[in-house]
Amino acid sequence: MSETTHDGTVAMTRPVSPDEGLTPARLAAKYGLSVSGARPSLVEYVRQLWGRRHFILAFSQAKLTAQYSQAKLGQIWQVATPLLNAFVYFAIFGLILKAGRGMPKEVYIPFLVTGVFVFTFTQSSAMAGVRAISGNLGLVRALHFPRASLPISFALQQLQQLLASMIVMFAVVIGFGSYPSLSWLLVLPALVLQFLFNVGLALIVARMGAKTPDLAQLMPFIMRTWMYASGVMFSIPIMLKDSPGWVSDLLQWNPAAVYMDLIRFALIDGYGSENLPPHVWAVALGWAVVLAVGGFVYFWKAEERYGRG
Repeated sequence: MSETTHDGTVAMTRPVSPDEGLTPARLAAKYGLSVSGARPSLVEYVRQLWGRRHFILAFSQAKLTAQYSQAKLGQIWQVATPLLNAFVYFAIFGLILKAGRGMPKEVYIPFLVTGVFVFTFTQSSAMAGVRAISGNLGLVRALHFPRASLPISFALQQLQQLLASMIVMFAVVIGFGSYPSLSWLLVLPALVLQFLFNVGLALIVARMGAKTPDLAQLMPFIMRTWMYASGVMFSIPIMLKDSPGWVSDLLQWNPAAVYMDLIRFALIDGYGSENLPPHVWAVALGWAVVLAVGGFVYFWKAEERYGRG
């Protein structure tokens, strides 16, 4: 486009663009552009996760195999580690501190071994979850996939490890006189609820760990405190019988203690319902639903921020 000026020369003017005056948001909408890595809707996010289910399973199995690949005993450490922990706790708390008072030996040793194995499931899920994003930044930044796949796969890895080590746990329980019965079937729903709780916990700490990597250094202290407060090495009702009732209730209703007690009740003949808090199955279900749903939504809300910055 041209026009003649007052001195007779011709001046060229820039043609007006049809996009002139549009804001960046309107310009993007006009040409169908979207934010790279934008958070999908919650329903779409669930659909994407389901589509990656084979990746989640394969990733968890690969991590489990690689975990002990440098050790000569290999996968044997899946069983040996919690079993050695149980032996150490028995030597310190059972023999020296007499933490098993009020329970015969044939009840206390399976009680302790079961507690160590079951609590280790939750502990390991949290410890792995806190590094799920911060420890896999290369993968997060290189590929597009729902980031919740990582903490879920780590929780699944710990479930597989627990299932492998439960053979030894069953052997210890049987060795001290508690033989398989119909009550053993209660282990299945208890483990399902604990797994859902662990997934929610892993999702929560994964988001927190992605924002604050130093949280990974604090987690061992947090988990150790939680372990001592959950009755892994002692019976909460017996140990706190002289304390105010609300203290015992508070410790018994904490989720780690709830899932341990359910599995102890299912497997150990001498561990009766009097050792369980009231409405224990409702409490176990409540913890599982609240953590699984709440943790999933909490993690999803920061989906577009993982791996950035």
